Amino acid sequence: MDFKRILVLAKPEMSGSNFIEGTRRQCDVVIIETMEQAISQLRGGRFDAVISQAGDFLALERMAASLQSSLILNTIGEGVCLVDSSGRVAWTNNRMKTWSHEVSNRIFDTCRSAIDFFNKAAESAASPQEKPPPKSRKFALNIDDTSFYEIVCSPVLEENGRVAHVVAVCWDASHNRLLQQKLDAIDQAGRELVRLDTESIAGMDMISRLRLLEEKIIKFCRQLMHFDHFNIRLLERSTNKLEPVISVGMPAEASDVELFCSPEGNGICGFVAATGRSYIASDAQKDPRYVPGLDTARSSLTVPLTLKDKVIGVFNIESDTPAFFSEDDRQFTEIFARYVAIALNILELLAEERRTTSGRLVEDVACEMAGPINDIDTLAARLLDMGEKTDDERRMLKAIIRQADTLRETLRGAGRGGPVLRGSKSIPDNVDVSWLQNKRILVADDQANSRDALRGVLVCCGCQVELASDGEEAIALLAGQPRFDLVISDIRMPRKNGYEVFSAAQKLGHRPPVVLMTAFGWDPEHQIVRATQEGMAAVLPKRFDVAQLLHVIRKAMHGSAAGG
Repeated sequence: MDFKRILVLAKPEMSGSNFIEGTRRQCDVVIIETMEQAISQLRGGRFDAVISQAGDFLALERMAASLQSSLILNTIGEGVCLVDSSGRVAWTNNRMKTWSHEVSNRIFDTCRSAIDFFNKAAESAASPQEKPPPKSRKFALNIDDTSFYEIVCSPVLEENGRVAHVVAVCWDASHNRLLQQKLDAIDQAGRELVRLDTESIAGMDMISRLRLLEEKIIKFCRQLMHFDHFNIRLLERSTNKLEPVISVGMPAEASDVELFCSPEGNGICGFVAATGRSYIASDAQKDPRYVPGLDTARSSLTVPLTLKDKVIGVFNIESDTPAFFSEDDRQFTEIFARYVAIALNILELLAEERRTTSGRLVEDVACEMAGPINDIDTLAARLLDMGEKTDDERRMLKAIIRQADTLRETLRGAGRGGPVLRGSKSIPDNVDVSWLQNKRILVADDQANSRDALRGVLVCCGCQVELASDGEEAIALLAGQPRFDLVISDIRMPRKNGYEVFSAAQKLGHRPPVVLMTAFGWDPEHQIVRATQEGMAAVLPKRFDVAQLLHVIRKAMHGSAAGG
């Protein structure tokens, strides 16, 4: 016999029977005499079998089933209660008893409302035109801003169709509701993030647009995501390098670390960019992939920035608390990161559209004006050769020829994509440039006409000018002696870019001010934003006149904020 404990419901005279005595030798036998004692024993302990007379068996079976049902109802995670037609609470399970009186009373009040609802529905259903009464109804309870409960009430009907009891199953929906609220908030924030339509930012240059986007990202990360230490790196396809774009609450050394899109040897950011999978480091100090960022970091969360299933960068968040980030945080950040990627892509498309459109416009204008300029040049030359001319007439015709040549060269330079020095190349008589006398200035640009245009103006101002045809040459010149008082560099150059030139200048002891140049506001690697965050002096558009150039240089050399 496999039974270890048996409950026997028997009269006193049967307690000494051979059957019971034999059973006692094999297992533990508990003998009771009344049905009330049997119920008490079954509620208080566990038995492998129950023995009774045939007349008592049906009652015991029903009682055992009832106890089994109670056990199930007391084990499930939802609250269950039974409310009678008068509104009296007849029974509650253990889960319901764990909730506060406020919550329980609100649930019981809902059950009483459900009784009225089901009774009215039953009365209406008496008419053949009406639908049958509902078998259940769902209710929602908002206890406060952080506590939400959901209830499903089902009626137990009497023969006459009236409600005898209402059975309610209740559960705490606070977590799910709060998750949904946060998802809605992230969705709304994301929509605002990508609301960068052409009209609203038409008057902004690229750096202003990027600053606007950066401000929005920082605001939502702090207010909505509650992230205070994070950075964003974008993937530069040509080099496979993850370039820092935005850094908040992170040491400057973290942005200096070179990371590439590779699953090995390039930290968590490199792994995420290469695999497209998010990564939670619950213990950053022990994680083999973690590359130090925040000095006190104990955990990190890194998600990919994806656009049309293509990784364009990574979003890295760090915390000084171990195991700070949950799966919910990962999901929220992935959703938010998709909006960040879309917003960055919109800015790229706007800049590319402006660059392409401007380039085509210059080509079209150059083609259309080539004929008339040549005609002006030819006619002026013919007039100069025809007959006697006064000195003034000859001077005027020669000036027309020079202006035609200047206009032709200007259009050629613009067509090549280089900077166009608008207006006169000479320094106005009323402009004081004595503050530029003997200043050493480094000009770095891979386009010769850009270098020549800048050198021409700066030499007229009394400057000593050194030229570099790429970023690597510029960095080598910076490392030499004597030192430079100012650096003017294009952002897009072979071998080393403008940001790398700026970074090299920042590492020098005297840290010469740096002006970065950009054509059409084009900044695909977001070098200008990064350099501005780190103290860049000014930005110069690649179509400038002498006054504008001098204004930007003065601003840079006198320590003003970036701009121009």
